[in-house]
Amino acid sequence: MTQSVASQAPQPRDFVGYGPRPPFMAWPGDVKLAINLVLNYEEGSEYSWLEDGRNDNWGEYNLTSSPPVRDLGTETHFEYGSRAGVWRLARLFDRYDIPITISACAVALEQNPPFVEWMKMRRHDLLGHGLRWIDYTTMERSEEKRHLNEAVALYEKLLGRRPLGWNCRSLPSVNTRDLLVEEGGFLYHSDPCNDDLPYFVDHQGTEILVVPYSKTLNDSRYLVAPGYSNPRDFAEDCRSAIDYMLDEADETGGRMLTIGIHARWMGQPNRTSGLREVIEHVKQNPAAAFMRREDIARFWLASHAVFERRG
Repeated sequence: MTQSVASQAPQPRDFVGYGPRPPFMAWPGDVKLAINLVLNYEEGSEYSWLEDGRNDNWGEYNLTSSPPVRDLGTETHFEYGSRAGVWRLARLFDRYDIPITISACAVALEQNPPFVEWMKMRRHDLLGHGLRWIDYTTMERSEEKRHLNEAVALYEKLLGRRPLGWNCRSLPSVNTRDLLVEEGGFLYHSDPCNDDLPYFVDHQGTEILVVPYSKTLNDSRYLVAPGYSNPRDFAEDCRSAIDYMLDEADETGGRMLTIGIHARWMGQPNRTSGLREVIEHVKQNPAAAFMRREDIARFWLASHAVFERRG
């Protein structure tokens, strides 16, 4: 059911944000650039013919239309991510000992117990990514609430902990933020993609911390045009952003940068080589560091009041 304009009005848009005087700050250890590497894990929770009567179209190809029958090709592209890709990435993170954020759909984790066990053994944080990897934009509020509550319960069952942040598949609904506040257990919200720093927003009298996400440095660009034609494109795009933000940090103060990857895409060996280049580039520069999204949120909550404002 399409929601009315009136029902979508309570969340005003903000075109100013921090404006010309953002907070002048540094991350712990005098780091100028906090890089949050987000592994999106969705395999097994996407649309499927058997469960939904439709196929997903974001396997290895971004299909503009889906066949009116079960698409085994796309299904197996997703399976590559959970069977092989995620383990190639896990080995890479272990080898370089970097903290990441895992944005996982609850049902996807349920399909892969060995990956859940790996997550339990590592220090990476969990970002809620929905019960399933489906579209919440037009879902009825009551149904989205059910999905949210079931997801939190399933995370706790599988991992022994709940997510402290939330990020939907591409597009939140107009009810998502309200439901997160109503649920009451979230530290931050990460659906918005509108800033280089965390910020607070007043949601009908409740202050919410937003730790912005970004789709700019994202391996989905291997599937869209213009996008990445090879791993060097991805690596150079990331290096360009990292170097530019470090160069301007003396003027602007510290910033954060999100790099988003997916097990079925970045987990392919050629593409993992590009991610390895990015990790090595960051490791060579002490002014930049990988940080978990939860740590970024906690640092901002604890320290934002003392950040200097320059103008």
